[in-house]
Amino acid sequence: MARYKDARCKLCRREGMKLFLKGERCNTAKCAFERRGYPPGEHGKDMKKQTGYSIHLREKQKVRRIYGILERQFRKYFEKAAALKGVTGENLLSLLERRLDNVVFRLGLAPSRAAARQLILHGHFLVNDRMVNVPSFSLRAGDVISVKEKSKENVIIKDTADKTKGRPIATWLELDRAKLAGKVVSLPTRDAIGLPINEQLIVELYSK
Repeated sequence: MARYKDARCKLCRREGMKLFLKGERCNTAKCAFERRGYPPGEHGKDMKKQTGYSIHLREKQKVRRIYGILERQFRKYFEKAAALKGVTGENLLSLLERRLDNVVFRLGLAPSRAAARQLILHGHFLVNDRMVNVPSFSLRAGDVISVKEKSKENVIIKDTADKTKGRPIATWLELDRAKLAGKVVSLPTRDAIGLPINEQLIVELYSK
């Protein structure tokens, strides 16, 4: 499986904002964006003003990096969103939010989407009591996500659940911390997603 393997902190610096790709580290003084909040590279501090195209491109790259997916897969999501009824940009974000790796992260059962992806690939999670090891698995309203009984002592899952205790989760999700299980109450709306994204720029980019 093709996957980005370079330093993730460079991605935050390139997009000019924290993308929270490394979990709790992003909230500490060790965060590279806090120390060097300019684009990486020799000329990072001297970056020229962005053109109209680069603004559109950066928005698309930012969303791709938040959710940890590659260009080919992202375009498929866009084409699917465009074929659905409603606003294409909002449909796109809804599809991305419903990925299993994102929901596991949103529930506070993994420190980052990348960590959630790894845990899912190793078979630690169930969807409606059936093991699913596909991070891109698309969830629907009413689906129940739970940690396998044997995996409830997994250090990463336990530590993350403890650290996120008391932290609010997305309004379209429910979490039973005692059982380490969550439920998709409804499909995510644009207001419930709450990420600093201008999805219309992505629509305009792909429409050119």
